Amino acid sequence: MATLDTKFKLNTGAEIPAVGFGTWQDKDAQEDAVTEALKAGYTHIDTARIYGTEPAVGAAIKKSGIPRSKIFITTKLWNTAHHPDDVEPALDASLKDLDTDYVDLYLMHWPVAFGRGDNMFPKDSNGKIISGDTDYVDTWKAMEKTFKKGKAKAIGISNFSRQETERLLKETEVVPAAHQIEVHPYLQQNEACAWFRSKGIHVQQYSPFGNQNEIYSKGQNMGKLIDDPVLVEIGKKYNKNGAQVALAWGIAQGHSVLPKSKTPSRIKDNIEGDFKLDEEDLEKIKAVDKGMRFNDPSANFGWNFYVGEDGKVE
Repeated sequence: MATLDTKFKLNTGAEIPAVGFGTWQDKDAQEDAVTEALKAGYTHIDTARIYGTEPAVGAAIKKSGIPRSKIFITTKLWNTAHHPDDVEPALDASLKDLDTDYVDLYLMHWPVAFGRGDNMFPKDSNGKIISGDTDYVDTWKAMEKTFKKGKAKAIGISNFSRQETERLLKETEVVPAAHQIEVHPYLQQNEACAWFRSKGIHVQQYSPFGNQNEIYSKGQNMGKLIDDPVLVEIGKKYNKNGAQVALAWGIAQGHSVLPKSKTPSRIKDNIEGDFKLDEEDLEKIKAVDKGMRFNDPSANFGWNFYVGEDGKVE
């Protein structure tokens, strides 16, 4: 298989495979998709409570016959379970669905708390999200306990700003092992990513293909990132496509990348995005950065995300 099988070291000492398989959306297709991914050689699967795909991930792993110790599983705490009393039970529910007794990485999906309860998007009579009153620092302290118990081998964050992360580092004990954020050649976030890395926090790129995802309305009236002429041209040199070049660019930054697909040929193509780009090509990709953020649910979630970060539209 034409892949370098790159791994990075987390601040816990554990290794994380550079290419992970994302399982957001298409819930009913995910057991087959994860099965294909495992066959193609992926050993890093990314899910979340809110995706509803944990049972499919667990079933596909069990069916594969691959030992649990050979697979890196990430899942994420949802916003309705931020209250310290809810954190461990939420992780236990995820572990049950994944059919495992630990996850390799447990992330706080967003810094915002929603109202507690089983409704994932609790709303008031005006259709506005009901906010919870739990501070993310208190949520993190409860996550630290799951880490100390070994239910989560590493804990991390997602969708935090540097400002929010700085506060977390000051007021808590365990430095996040990873931070999952939107990063791709159109939103390179070089300064922010360097800052996270300087704190010992590994950066994971979600939406590594940018506006490939139809859900991002902001990216619909423009060309797709993976068809960007610069990426496509660079790809020709390596016999790769624009998507594979976008992944290789992320890995060259020291990040893990989380492409998702339910198409077997694309699933295979994406793991082959783990190859080495020449320095001159990395320089060319630097020039395509548009500071363009496609995912910002601030208005819907009742929280001002990404303050002070690239691509934030105030």
